Order: sequence, then structure tokens, then C-alpha cells
Amino acid sequence: MTKKPTNGHAPAGNGTRRHLRSQEWFNNPHNPGMTALYLERFLNYGLTREELQAGKPIIGIAQTGNDLSPCNRHHLELAHRVREGIREAGGIAMEFPTHPIQETGKRPTAALDRNLAYLGLVEVLYGYPLDGVVLTTGCDKTTPACMMAAATVNLPAIVLSGGPMLNGWHQGQRTGSGTIVWKAREQLAAGEIDYEGFINLVASSTPSVGHCNTMGTASTMNSLAEALGFSLPGCAAIPAPHRERGQIAYETGKRIVEMVWEDLKPSDILTREAFENCIVVNSAIGGSTNAPIHINALARHVGVELSIDDWQKYGHDVPLMVNLQPAGFYLGEEFHRAGGVPTVVGELMKHKRIHENVLTVNGRTIGENCKSAPKPDADVIWTYDKPMVKDAGFIVLRGNLFDSAIMKTSVISKEFRDRYLSNPKDLNAFEGRAIVFEGPEDYHERIEDPALGIDEHCVLFIRGAGPIGYPGGAEVVNMQPPAALIKRGILALPCIGDGRQSGTSGSPSILNASPEAAANGGLAILRTGDKVRIDLDKGSANILISDEELKKRHTELKAAGGFKHPPNQTPWQEIYRNTVGQQSTGACMELATRYQNVASTFGVPRDNH
Repeated sequence: MTKKPTNGHAPAGNGTRRHLRSQEWFNNPHNPGMTALYLERFLNYGLTREELQAGKPIIGIAQTGNDLSPCNRHHLELAHRVREGIREAGGIAMEFPTHPIQETGKRPTAALDRNLAYLGLVEVLYGYPLDGVVLTTGCDKTTPACMMAAATVNLPAIVLSGGPMLNGWHQGQRTGSGTIVWKAREQLAAGEIDYEGFINLVASSTPSVGHCNTMGTASTMNSLAEALGFSLPGCAAIPAPHRERGQIAYETGKRIVEMVWEDLKPSDILTREAFENCIVVNSAIGGSTNAPIHINALARHVGVELSIDDWQKYGHDVPLMVNLQPAGFYLGEEFHRAGGVPTVVGELMKHKRIHENVLTVNGRTIGENCKSAPKPDADVIWTYDKPMVKDAGFIVLRGNLFDSAIMKTSVISKEFRDRYLSNPKDLNAFEGRAIVFEGPEDYHERIEDPALGIDEHCVLFIRGAGPIGYPGGAEVVNMQPPAALIKRGILALPCIGDGRQSGTSGSPSILNASPEAAANGGLAILRTGDKVRIDLDKGSANILISDEELKKRHTELKAAGGFKHPPNQTPWQEIYRNTVGQQSTGACMELATRYQNVASTFGVPRDNH
């Protein structure tokens, strides 16, 4: 049943409003001593007792904008519009910082901090006098971290994404953030540009505030937040500098107050059907290979069963409809003008690929939200019947190399398909000689080593790059071939690893391998020179060695104390490694997945004095 908006007023059957949890802090006549203690300090910057004791919803603004997170920094300005919306709807805004995460700034990897930001936000949402929260999102890991925390605590929550940058341009050509890095690396290796040319080309892709203007992980995750029903319709694609971004920030602030009165929570929105919609939309937009990690984690924290195999089951036969880099040509401005996520969902609805009855944060169903969306323009957004690529979702592979890994089929180029997947006697399969690298440093040091004899019949492997091994799971699997091969026109070799790769990369790598080498998975026993076979039709990935040799190598690995990884450098790295699961199940803190619906299950926390 659809829950309709109530314009900020949700009287109970007897005409009174429901009791808000924030009043346990600010207006509890049964405990005047604690009420006074909580109340007095929140008056010291100008709030009034009347405001705090009037029963108005207290709305948190989880602020991800800061100088260390340039992709989210403009949320510092957007928060003013959010505050105005909250005040207009009768609420009180309380803005607070979250742990900074920036994909391109944090070493050893921003993935290390997703669970840390999640953990901190859980404590804020549960332990402070908040009735609802606006989640400001943008750069890759900020979106899942915020959604995971809100799902765990299960207070009314709404996502406000920051939006992509304006299109980048260089010499009359679009330059997509992230994606141009991989192209520039090829040009540098081929001797077509020098260092200065390389830097200038890459820098051209960032002309304004906002996150990646390609369909990288940032645009993917914010589009999927909208597809899940977690943000207002049309929110994901609005470019960061556009006036509509400030307008939707205002509307988001208004709407969260209404959601509090309606008691519309993440668990009402994040249903199994919503996650199936999410998978379908991800394939249609050419979404990032990071999406299964984050979406599976979100599902676990809200208590919905979702497996890595569901991504192939519900998403593989979905066509690629969005013509955005890295799988296509255009960038974020065009996606917004073409209709964004609502147009994609509307087209998918016509072909019965969307559960239309799924509730969203505006109190209406996704079907109601998207039934009148603009039609595909067949240029930026293609139709379902005439797509860019048919069967464009992920393939899940498994074998003695790993229990699961995924491959993004929408970015398989003609060059790659012709070279590796078009043998009529062995269609959609290839065999090759393994070249094994022990992390990215080893790869960069040895990729040009002629002693390795790397040619087009080799498969590049990288290990020690997973959640435990790196730690965090590094975006390093999309390895480019040696310069000599690039100069011959061989721009991509098959790449396999237990790390991740940027969503802005167009490489058809096999990645997110679970269990990783550091968890003593099959990659840990692989040796340079081994022959490997990949069969996409069978979904298999194997070292071509006997069962006896396989067992012998695992025995030797165990006797040696397992796969070695670098030591912990900080306390958090040790905690992370000791608690993190594998990428196939979301790389969650395993202990954290036991905590669901915290606010209702445990009620208001104990007093602090």
C-alpha cells in the first residue's frame, strides 16, 4: 500500500502527533534532571527552549562535504538549502560531520574507510537526539557507508546526492573523469604524449564541483540509491552546479520531515523487490563492478537476502541502454538532459523488468514516480528493444581460482572479443599463460620486463589486493599491457584479480575474486607460467593442473603459514582485517551484520549521567 505525504503533519487516530524519540532528550517530565542536562547545552549557540521542546522533528544532516573530499565539498553549500527545507516543513536541522572518504585521495584505498564511516554514523544516528536524517552522498564510498548506517539504525532517512561534475573537454573532445586516465596512460605508453600532456589531459576532466561525470562508481551508486527508492526522483543525475541541485536539496529537506511523521523508514523501502530493481537498473546504465559489493552490504545490514549470483540471475540479460563513458560516449550533463534514472526505469517498466509497487521516499511507488518520465532519445538513453548492447549485465565465474568473481560484459570491446572470445571451436572461452603480480607495486615494476615474455596469449593476474590483503580492496585489477603490445594495437589483455577496479574503467576484467589470496583462496597458489582457462558460457575459471597438484599446493601454502600480506599500519587496519568479510558478501564488518533495526529493537539508549 502506498503511503501518501502528509505535509509534515501525521496526527494519530485521536488527533495527536506521535511521540518523537528526540523528546526523550529534550522534554521528558518524568526525568527533569536529565532533560535539563541535555537541553541546556543545546541552547548555547542560539536554539531556544521553545524550539527544542515543541515536539518538532530533529533532523540530522550527515555532512560528507569537507576539504579532504573534493567530490562532496559542495554539500557544505547544499546543506543551507536542506536546512531551509527542514525549517519550512516544521523541523529543526542539526548538521554533523561524517568520516571523510575520497576515492582519489585516501591511501591505501578509500574502501578501507567505508566500514569506518559506516560505524561512526551508526553511533551518531542511534546515540544522539535525531528523528530522521538527510544523507549527503557523492564520492564512491560515501553513498554505501551512509545508506548502510541508516539501514542498520532504521530511522527515517533520505539520500541527497551531490551530482556529477560538468562535462570535461580537451581539444573539442569530451573527457570523462577517471575514464580519461586509462586512455591517457595508453597514450603515454605509446609515446603519443609526454608527462605535461598527460597531466593536462587528465586535469581537463574536472571542470567544476561534483563527483565523476562518467558512469563510474559515484554515478552508479547514486543512481542505484534512486533506483532503490532512497532519494527523490531525478536526484542522481542533476549536475552539481545546476540550479536544480539546490532545488532538490530544499525539497529533500522538506520531505524528510514528512517522512518522520509518517515513520517511513529504510526497511519500508529496501525490500527484496527494490534490490532486484536495483540490479536491473545497474545493468541498463552500465554500472560499476563495485556495485555488487556495496549493494550486497546494504542488503545484509537491512536484513534482505541477496547473493552475488542474483546479479547474474536478474541482471545479465538486461540490455545496456545508457550511452555514457566508460561503456559509451556521453557524460553526466547529457544523461541529466535525457531524463536520468526515471527515463531508464520508465523504459524498463514497459518491458516488465521493474517491480512497480516498490515504495520510495516520496511516499509513492517507483511505478508512480516513473510512469510519466521522458521517453528515451535513442542517443543518450537507448530503448530496451534497440539497445547499445544486449545481455549487458555481470557474469559470475567460479572454479579452482576462486569461489566467485564477476565480469562486466557491457565493456567487452570488439578488439577484446575478436581476440579472446570468437574462436568458433571454443566460443566465449580462452586459455592463456598466467603472469602473476604480487600487488600493484610489483606490477608497475615488472610489467615491462622482457624476461616475462608477455604477449597476447598471456593473462595478467594481480593478488594481495583484496579486503584483507591490501587492506581494503584496491582498484588495481585493470592492468594495461606492456608498451610494446600497446604500440602494436593490443590495448587490453585479460586481467584477473582479488582487488577491484574503478567504475570509470572500461576494462572487462575478472575481479572481486572471493576468497582472496590473503584468505588462502585459489589465487594464492597460482604460479607464473600456469595455464588457465576462462569459459564465460560455463561461468568457470580454472588453473589447468591436476587435483593432486592443486591439493599439494594448498598443503604447501598452509605449511608456510598462509599467504603473506603487509603488516597493519594503523589500529583501524588491524580491526578492519580482523572483522571484514569477502567482497562477494559485501566486505562488511561481519559482526556488524548482526545489528539490524537498532532504534526499534533497543529503544532509546541509556542516559549518560
